[in-house]
Amino acid sequence: MSKMNIELVPTNFVDENGKFKKKEAIRLGGLIAGVCYDAEGFNHIVNEDPEKTEKRIARTLDSGHHSVYDHTNVIMNIHKIPKILAMVLNDEQQYTTSEKSARYTKVVREDDSVITGKEEELYNKWLEIYQNVIGKKYGHVFDSNRIKKLAQENARYLVTVFMPTEMIYTTSFRQINYVASFMENYILNADLNDPFQAQLVEEMVAFVKELDRLNILEDRLMKNEKYRTLKLFGKDLDKKEIHFGDVYSTVYKGSFAELAQAHRHRTLKYSMERLKNNKDYIIPTILIDDSALVDEWMEDIHQVADVVPQGELVRIFERGDYDDFILKCKERLCSAAQLEIMQQTKSTLLQYKDALEKSGSPLYEDIEKHSHGARCTFPDYDCLSPCGFDEGINLKRHI
Repeated sequence: MSKMNIELVPTNFVDENGKFKKKEAIRLGGLIAGVCYDAEGFNHIVNEDPEKTEKRIARTLDSGHHSVYDHTNVIMNIHKIPKILAMVLNDEQQYTTSEKSARYTKVVREDDSVITGKEEELYNKWLEIYQNVIGKKYGHVFDSNRIKKLAQENARYLVTVFMPTEMIYTTSFRQINYVASFMENYILNADLNDPFQAQLVEEMVAFVKELDRLNILEDRLMKNEKYRTLKLFGKDLDKKEIHFGDVYSTVYKGSFAELAQAHRHRTLKYSMERLKNNKDYIIPTILIDDSALVDEWMEDIHQVADVVPQGELVRIFERGDYDDFILKCKERLCSAAQLEIMQQTKSTLLQYKDALEKSGSPLYEDIEKHSHGARCTFPDYDCLSPCGFDEGINLKRHI
């Protein structure tokens, strides 16, 4: 049973009982809808006959002209939301989120937690191993706090993607209703014989119920007449075209943890699908020089395969335009970035560079300038906190 709970962060659109002032939000949208054709502007509309506003509200809601209902935001404090459901929300792009990070906080199994005893046991085992391995290789570079953070970042690969987290999530009144309708579509079409989908359905049902309890849902914003679906979940992604030009698209394998980082770049688009056969799992680079540790890691992560650990590799479809990809590089090609996403961004950059050179693209000269190391080597980036970490700057670090 889901343990999720949502509270609304107090704003002018939250009443004394913590419920959303839906009627006021709808009225504001109705007033704003008049701006485009009122010669005297919004201040005049505010004082109009309420019956006129109601007619405009009905017209906009019933016709699908819903953008005016984006002007009111809903700010939610979501407790015990599964990581995968947070990913679903964060992949919808129209949002702001502040989420508890497993990079900075230790994973702790609470009473009645979805996290199993085996996950807790293996997490703590590898937390210690990673601290030792990282300390031996990079103890001259990092202090104990940084080593602990990096160990937590790698040990969490063993923990289920349904692990509970907390987040402040802000989106518009219209968008949260759209997302709820997309979730209802997923609920209706999910394969309940698939444990992953069945568990995600249970959490989506709980999420939508919480929105209803908080007076957020509005039927007329949930019609979904275009049959839109959640952006996160793709199909037959191995058949997608790989292309690099003014726009690009590429397909690769990455862990759930990497994807959770990647789709925070809202100017780019991401979707994923789980591998149907031959499940595979991330092998953290810090282990690659010790074959015995690699074997032990793979044996242990297979022990928790049924809970869908964050280290499970999924197929990822990424697409966007050239300028926004370079912006991603300015974020992820850095010694402070998660290693897996740094490595994948570097790999995509080199593919992009080769393709532009072969095609004779005028973009080649620009991408070549961004291909000599971390973002601090870019001609159009100023680093405010130089790390002085050579392996980080040349993008050859193992952690």
